[in-house]
Amino acid sequence: MISENAPRFLSASSEQKRQRPLGRLQPNRKASLRQQVQEVMRFFHYSQRTEDTYWQWIVRYLRFHRRPSPPAPRPSDGRGESPAPAGGGHGWRHPRDLGAAEVSAYLTHLATAGRVSAATQNQALNALVFLYAEVLHQPLGELAEFARAQRPPRMPEVLSRAEVARVLAAVEPDYALPLRLLYGGGLRLMELLRLRIKDVDLERGQIVVRDGKGFQDRVTMVPERLKAELGVHLGQVRTQWEADVKAGYTGVWLPDALARKYPNAPKEWPWQWVFPGWSLTKGRVRPDAPAHGLGQWRHHLLPENLQRAMKGACARARLNKRATPHTLRHSFATHLLEGGTDIRTVQDLLGHKDVATTQLYTHVMAKPGIGVRRPLDEMG
Repeated sequence: MISENAPRFLSASSEQKRQRPLGRLQPNRKASLRQQVQEVMRFFHYSQRTEDTYWQWIVRYLRFHRRPSPPAPRPSDGRGESPAPAGGGHGWRHPRDLGAAEVSAYLTHLATAGRVSAATQNQALNALVFLYAEVLHQPLGELAEFARAQRPPRMPEVLSRAEVARVLAAVEPDYALPLRLLYGGGLRLMELLRLRIKDVDLERGQIVVRDGKGFQDRVTMVPERLKAELGVHLGQVRTQWEADVKAGYTGVWLPDALARKYPNAPKEWPWQWVFPGWSLTKGRVRPDAPAHGLGQWRHHLLPENLQRAMKGACARARLNKRATPHTLRHSFATHLLEGGTDIRTVQDLLGHKDVATTQLYTHVMAKPGIGVRRPLDEMG
């Protein structure tokens, strides 16, 4: 949700956004800054989560450089006059009036006063570079020196096989299957939640991940021990879907312009979510959807639901490690390598572009070296 305190520099336009040719996009200058950012990000097919994150960083940057409110009028100095406040004006400043120096100052503030991580600072930098280069067409060029947040090397948190079993056994029944599949297929949380019926092939034991990180597709596995349970689950989802169709629901959200190209697809079985939400949502499929998007929609499970379920399971299992749903993905990769799976195969299953990313898991393996014995084990 966009904060009510977000800056509003330009009036919103009621004109429909027109299709633009491929190339460098000039956003509608009559629209608000928020709408301009949205238009450009949709042009480049950024995800909704990235769009929301970038906008929040832009708002924080502009709030940091906002002029302070003028001080309250002081009593008269005896000559019938009240001293004028020092400094000029107050309120939001348009990013066109700011530049590389202000961006550097803000990034330094994040590192020194905010004490954010290097990844967080880089995320803010990416958002502001995007704003100036793609939306305002005022590239920042060479940034002045700014304090960089230190990023010490960190090993991923990994659970042992016994710990994974304890946690999964302690999960609430409604969330047990999603978390087991998260571990069994090495999926990211949003990859799991955005799975559609057509992406799961139980006969071949495969899951196709569409538009994963970096807009990459990949294939991962369905564990044999989950096939029967997943089949029962899909049968229950189909029964729910049939009831929804009879009730006249609008369908599920489809990316890009697929709903316009295939008008019936949102209601068709192959496009339904593997893990749908518990209830229908009335209104628009998304807050920014056009007026014709009104109806009764069914979303997938919310990520917060699985995060809370994982946290509760760790508490019930008396786990002495900090574990999140993503920890199951780290554990999946580490256990495969410990079992002798080739690192290139693990790289493909995880969807890593660089094998160096996958090699990080070799540092947290229970057997970190081939044929290496611990010195203490050599003692009699």
